[in-house]
Amino acid sequence: MAFRADESAQRGFEAVKNYLVPRDIEASERERSEKKLLEIVSEYGPVVDSYPSWHPLVTHHDDHHPLTVPREECGYKGLDHTRYFLNAFITCPYDDGQKVIDSVEALPFSSIATITAERLDVQLYNSNATPILVCCDWQNLVNHNEMIPASLAVPLMLQKEVPCWEWSQCGEDWETMRSYFLGSPHGSRSSLFVSQETGLAMKKIWNLLLSTEMFGPMRSR
Repeated sequence: MAFRADESAQRGFEAVKNYLVPRDIEASERERSEKKLLEIVSEYGPVVDSYPSWHPLVTHHDDHHPLTVPREECGYKGLDHTRYFLNAFITCPYDDGQKVIDSVEALPFSSIATITAERLDVQLYNSNATPILVCCDWQNLVNHNEMIPASLAVPLMLQKEVPCWEWSQCGEDWETMRSYFLGSPHGSRSSLFVSQETGLAMKKIWNLLLSTEMFGPMRSR
């Protein structure tokens, strides 16, 4: 089945709204919560299931074990009941969220993007939880709700993958790696993160690297 970005984005938003907006709060508070989610989507892009392993929100991980969702291994502390957007995520711990904020402030400096965290003034997930919005603001993007261009996606992919040649024992084909490179949901070479053109460029470059056997011989299926 062809990947349909608009349909995937709409399904994702409905799922996140049902998960994060409490049903047992007053109608006015529920309306505020839904409005805040729409604002986040407008500013930071659609709901996603996971990130490309090169995305700044998850890039600080052990490259032997790449991650595609924010976790403690990426430098975050105190995450709980977390949902993801193109360039942000919301987490709702049952405390004041200070552990999350402190861990974000302690992330290594990046010249590519700035990661920040703030408390939201609406109820999300549960009235006893503190919703925290963690945002990725790209230095070279004006609109942070748009797809990531090849000029960023390709070098970030290479930055994460090329050093692996030193310890890798075999090459992994595009079918195996595309969830790590495209994020999810995704199609054969596009996702909510990258366009068909960008995904095709990434695929061509990856196949070229594999052809050198720099990662070792191809893993047999």
